Amino acid sequence: MKVLFFARVKEELGCAGLELHWRDAVASLDALQAQLCLDGGGRWQDVLNRPNMIRAVNQVVVSADVELRDGDEVAFFPPVTGG
Repeated sequence: MKVLFFARVKEELGCAGLELHWRDAVASLDALQAQLCLDGGGRWQDVLNRPNMIRAVNQVVVSADVELRDGDEVAFFPPVTGG
């Protein structure tokens, strides 16, 4: 599974992305996010648990927990502002 971080999220975590081996323990988006926070510690919890965090699975923005499958691409990014 590929996990990508964009914009401010990438900068604050100091990480552009991760390649993770598939595990049933992270078979949902919420479970994956919780595991990333647990593994990464306090800074990751602060960044990934922001209420306005945008999450996408296979390049489709999702607004709720979704089932993940081996080979999925998950992305986390901050809200987009425009002008």
